Amino acid sequence: MLRNLSINNFKSHKNTDLKLSNLTVLCGSNGVGKSSTLHPLLLLRQSYLKNSSFDYLDLKSDAIRIGTVKDAIYQLSEKEGFLFNIETDNQTFIFDFEALNQSDLSKTLIKKSHTANHTLDKSQITAISLFNTNFQFISAARLGPQSTYPKDDVVVEINNQISVVEGKAEYCIHYLEKNKNEDVIPAICNSNQKFQDLLSQTIAWEREIGEGVNVIIKDVGNLGYELKYSFDTQSELGKTNEFMPSNVGFGLSYVMPILVAILSAKKDALIIIENPEAHLHPNGIAKLTELMCLAAEAGIQIIIETHSDHVINGILVQCKRFEEEAKGIAKDHVSIYHFDRDETEHCTKATKINIEEGGRVRYTPKGFFDQFTLDRKYLMGF
Repeated sequence: MLRNLSINNFKSHKNTDLKLSNLTVLCGSNGVGKSSTLHPLLLLRQSYLKNSSFDYLDLKSDAIRIGTVKDAIYQLSEKEGFLFNIETDNQTFIFDFEALNQSDLSKTLIKKSHTANHTLDKSQITAISLFNTNFQFISAARLGPQSTYPKDDVVVEINNQISVVEGKAEYCIHYLEKNKNEDVIPAICNSNQKFQDLLSQTIAWEREIGEGVNVIIKDVGNLGYELKYSFDTQSELGKTNEFMPSNVGFGLSYVMPILVAILSAKKDALIIIENPEAHLHPNGIAKLTELMCLAAEAGIQIIIETHSDHVINGILVQCKRFEEEAKGIAKDHVSIYHFDRDETEHCTKATKINIEEGGRVRYTPKGFFDQFTLDRKYLMGF
């Protein structure tokens, strides 16, 4: 697993240091550097896939599009470059990049520093999930309901990926169909479903979000895959007609890539998810959070960015549940960071939120999901 990430002189990060856990949560207001915390990981992965020596970073790659070198460097930096430090269970890797002259600042790639030592043991690198096929990235821009979903056997069968372009999860349905009979890790299986295959478990967890939902996938040749839903009823037929994704709850399609990524993952996999709560009812968010916690406790590393207090509360519930029932997640396996901005230096500040016994948090910074308290005080006349 990744254990620590340090970011220096990159975008809003003058010097950000994060301890990563089985489940790492990034939260805070808009524009304070949460998403850009994920960008170094995505840039390094893309660099390795294109150029295993890390000679350069492509700032306009499929997975993440930053722009030019000038866009990527912290604006008050004294150095025309940036540095990433990644620690794993066994090693520390330093990645140092710089622009050598002014013309380099307008380029969409940045080369490694002439003083950097990026000569890394390839066998050590490929053992890290960030750089192999045991990885998934699902962005906030993932696809919603589609009439058809694309097909790509190289992406799915060889590269084992759900996404290629900007974490859109465009190959989720192909991936689910291809791997539908694969067994899910028992620890994350939904107890309401006796079968442990990927398709059955995906449907079971979808039913936690949309009651009685069924998932139907059809191969439509060159067009790709067609996804439809039906619902169980107590009528004579037992279920409804099949509906296109656009005619059922948006959240069912939006959450599916997250379910598929988690349920198909193996131990030590790395999954990065932006806004998992999007388009979900609070009860659905709680159920999805339960799954993320179960997976993280089972050894699947998950990093999420969220704006939802329901996600935070759900994690705290699962921490208390672990103490009482040995289910959920141990609080020591969770890192929650609240992001804010240093207005003097216009840089990101990351504050770790400590989880205490019973899933309690105290002494939280201003802005840490306090809107409910502020609204309640106003309504009560305080």
